[in-house]
Amino acid sequence: MNVQTLRITGMTCDHCAKSIEEALAGMAGVVEAQVSYDEGSARIKTEAGVDSAKLIDTVQGKGFDAEVLDRKGSTVAKGVSDRPHISVVDTPTPSLKPRRSSRGALEVAIIGSGGAAFACAIRAAEEGAKVTLIERGTLGGTCVNVGCVPSKIMIRAAHLAHLQSAHPFDGIKKQAAVIDRSALLRQQQGRVEELRHAKYESILESNPGITLVRGFAHFGKAGDLMVKQPDGKDKRLHADRVLIATGAWPSIPKTPGLRDTPYWTSTKALVAEQLPEHLIVYGGSVVAVELGQAFLRLGSKVTLIARSTLLSKTDPAIGEGLKAALAAEGMRILTHTAVKQVSFGRKWFRKRFRVDTGGEALLGDRLLVATGRIPITPQMGLEWVGVRTDQRGAIVVDDHMRTSAEHIYAAGDCTTQPQFVYVAAAAGTRAAINMMGGEVALDLSAVPEVVFTDPQVATVGLTVAQANELGFKVESRTLSLDNVPRALANFDTRGFIKLVSERESGRLLGAQVLAGEGGEIIQTAALAVRHRLTIKDLADQLFPYLTMVEGLKLCAQTFTKDVKQLSCCAG
Repeated sequence: MNVQTLRITGMTCDHCAKSIEEALAGMAGVVEAQVSYDEGSARIKTEAGVDSAKLIDTVQGKGFDAEVLDRKGSTVAKGVSDRPHISVVDTPTPSLKPRRSSRGALEVAIIGSGGAAFACAIRAAEEGAKVTLIERGTLGGTCVNVGCVPSKIMIRAAHLAHLQSAHPFDGIKKQAAVIDRSALLRQQQGRVEELRHAKYESILESNPGITLVRGFAHFGKAGDLMVKQPDGKDKRLHADRVLIATGAWPSIPKTPGLRDTPYWTSTKALVAEQLPEHLIVYGGSVVAVELGQAFLRLGSKVTLIARSTLLSKTDPAIGEGLKAALAAEGMRILTHTAVKQVSFGRKWFRKRFRVDTGGEALLGDRLLVATGRIPITPQMGLEWVGVRTDQRGAIVVDDHMRTSAEHIYAAGDCTTQPQFVYVAAAAGTRAAINMMGGEVALDLSAVPEVVFTDPQVATVGLTVAQANELGFKVESRTLSLDNVPRALANFDTRGFIKLVSERESGRLLGAQVLAGEGGEIIQTAALAVRHRLTIKDLADQLFPYLTMVEGLKLCAQTFTKDVKQLSCCAG
């Protein structure tokens, strides 16, 4: 019986030690293996004839380095390996030069198939990488299938239905819209399928550098990338670089009784074949207000229950203004209200939801739970490869999309970055560049955001409160839309434009917009924030008349003038 001692480097937790210990114990001729993370060593009892080089190879096969020590602690033999090991560090470790697979081209594995995943796959393939895309569900991710595309189609249809009976023009007869939900749904899903094929499926068909593998991707205890295939068997994949782009899914609160009911998430609501008579919406987030208004305009009675205010992360004036607009259309809105209990059962000859808020019990045909989204990272085995997550489960990344594991990147809604598909796509492209040896960061200093209600909510940069927290001395002005000529011409003056500037320099720090075409306005403000323009720059800029974006100029002018005393097009 022999006893061999190895010094092991690269371990950063007990999981590392455990995985090495299991690998060593499984070797032929090994009687016992004990690995200590604290001591950074392994003590191995072997039968005669067990080669120490094989012990080193086993340790290196798990992604760590090793050397054999004699009784005095001196190095007898050490391993030499070109295999990239996974290290766990507190801050992301850059890999400036990609280490090529012994098979030639750099091998990139991408977990997910949404905006971030495809952006990365396309760019990596263009750079000569061999790309494997791993997807367990429908190709294309959230945006095209169950998010941006179907929701905006439904919202647009609801807007047109609303205008038939609530437009502002005296000379056009108002009449209630006749809704054929089945026809709307067929058209909606038809466009979803068209875009999924054009933007995702056809790319796979035409790009030989990208291969699709079906199954659930996860990391094994040894740090290997595994794919659980439809037949239940695990398949090991080799990858020099990995991108995690698994997206997010609806967050469901632990409300008593809720999980025992057939509640809707946004996914189910968007493909509902019938419009409910009374829809109860639980949440005050983007999804809640967008879909709540869409169902309201298509003919459902809607009651919205928000635990705080509407869009509570924005400037308070945004939530109040939107609440007033939705209430004016007939939506009942309960803010600062929590759902205490939910049940579903027969009431008055049909099954209904009973939603208890503590103050009253609401009865409705359907319940839409829209209380936010959380990253899809559970059960992926991220702990085995040292990928750090925050308390929500979001993967922590730096501005290069690097995680705390050297060769693993992440992008999109599963990360700590903003949950927008355009951010995800930009992150995916930059991740691919950095995987291939580049050095490019994602600038998130001026991210425009749009909520597709009517009026739309659009923001960029800092609010007054956020600027104050960061130590800025600020000035702000708010312009109601009855001062914007285009809004007057539209007979729709709901909302406002608010600009936030640094007091001393006049630099624009942020903009908050509540307007019918807020999404078309905000990109101009985003460019102004990004390029550090001042309020004076905006006030002096030429804006076309009559446009809603001219409101930015008018709001900028209010810092020094009374715009009510200016003529039209006043410079």
